[in-house]
Amino acid sequence: MNAGQLPAEYFPALGGLPDVVHGFTLRVPGVEISHDKQEALARLDGVHREIRRAHGVDRMPFVTAEQVHGRKIGVLDSSPESDKCFAGCDGVITNQSGICLGIYVADCCAVYLVDPVRKAIGLVHSGKKGTELGIIQVAIRTMAERFGSIASDLVVQLSPCIRPPHYEIDFAGEILRQCRDLGVTTVHDCGMCTACDLDRYYSYRAEKGRTGRMLAFLTLL
Repeated sequence: MNAGQLPAEYFPALGGLPDVVHGFTLRVPGVEISHDKQEALARLDGVHREIRRAHGVDRMPFVTAEQVHGRKIGVLDSSPESDKCFAGCDGVITNQSGICLGIYVADCCAVYLVDPVRKAIGLVHSGKKGTELGIIQVAIRTMAERFGSIASDLVVQLSPCIRPPHYEIDFAGEILRQCRDLGVTTVHDCGMCTACDLDRYYSYRAEKGRTGRMLAFLTLL
């Protein structure tokens, strides 16, 4: 099965960047996900691996974050020998090629960051709490400190996430504002609401916590 036949979508702003592979997985038909988070992820793991394989990134170290709704960012400035999860973190940044970053969401926003000038990338989990804590600004500042990234060089993309009227606040709009406040000029929001299309996306709020997760993945070749 090739990439075009798998349940995933892509963002034009990232698709046009050289040496960058990305994707955002969708709801997987036929997979029972009305369990707790870890069981749902285990049931979806085979399809998620197949999607990574179709993009040629399945043999790379797969680096994720624990996702605790905080503001801590894991920094990867050397290539790990195996898969890694950053404990206590809600995002990962790296300047290393050949590493597949991953974030799981089901209403929260996965924020992709690419510095095409200094060759660095980041992937951040930002929902209501993380956005209130300014995690995206922490990630951008950390990329500047560790990799020399300049905000105006960054390409930022927001994934589908829950939005009003299905949620009481517009945290996607706040993420956009925080990015622009730091000088990011190329920031894109797909505008899609996870709770509006349960045939396509998983939604923690709409499905009362018994749901799956979409995987956002990002790699620098």
